[in-house]
Amino acid sequence: MSTPGHWRCAAVLGTAAFLALGCGIRAAWIPLKAELAQWLIERSWQRTLAGEEAPPWPWADTRAAGVLKAPRLGERLLVLDGSSGRNLAFGPALLSPAGVFDGAGLLDGVGAGGDIVISGHRDTHFRFLQDLRPGDRLQLSGRAGSRWFAVGDLEVVDSRRLELVIDPGRERLSLVTCYPFDSPRAGGPLRYVVTAYPVRS
Repeated sequence: MSTPGHWRCAAVLGTAAFLALGCGIRAAWIPLKAELAQWLIERSWQRTLAGEEAPPWPWADTRAAGVLKAPRLGERLLVLDGSSGRNLAFGPALLSPAGVFDGAGLLDGVGAGGDIVISGHRDTHFRFLQDLRPGDRLQLSGRAGSRWFAVGDLEVVDSRRLELVIDPGRERLSLVTCYPFDSPRAGGPLRYVVTAYPVRS
C-alpha cells in the first residue's frame, strides 16, 4: 500500500529526472547548433562563390567571409563576418572593428595581406587551437584567393593587462579563444592566442 511518503519520494525523483533530462538536452544543443550552423553557412558560402549574396539563414545579419583550414588536424571551418557574441555561437568570426576595415572585404582580398583576427569558442569550433604546434600550416581563403600561414606563437594573454591591437600594415593571422580549454565556466579574462605569419614560398 502506497503512503504519502512514497508519493513524495516518487515526485522528487521524477522532478530530478526531468531536470537532468533538460540539462542534458541543453548541453547537447550547443554543439548540435554549432554543427548545423556550419552546414547552413557552407551552403551560403557556395552560393557566395557562385556570385550570389546569400545569408546563411533569412534573419542572419552576417555572411560567410571565408574558409579557415588546419590541414594537419583535419580542420575546415567557415568564418563569419563580424565577431559578435551571436555570430560566435554559429562559428568562428572575423573581428572587424568599426572604422578599421570591413571584415568580409578583407578576406575577399586575402591575398593582399593585412592583420587578420579571428575569434571562436574554446568548447566548439576553436577547441582545436590547443593542438596546434609551431610550424603548423594554416590556410585562409576568401572569394579572391587564399593565403598560407605558419604558426609562430602560442600564448596565454590576460585581457585585463594586454589589449589586442589590429595593425592594418602588418601581415599576420591571429586566432583567439578563451582559456583554459577545460574550464567549467565560460568567459574569464584569459585568452589563448595563436599567431601565424605568411608563408612566402
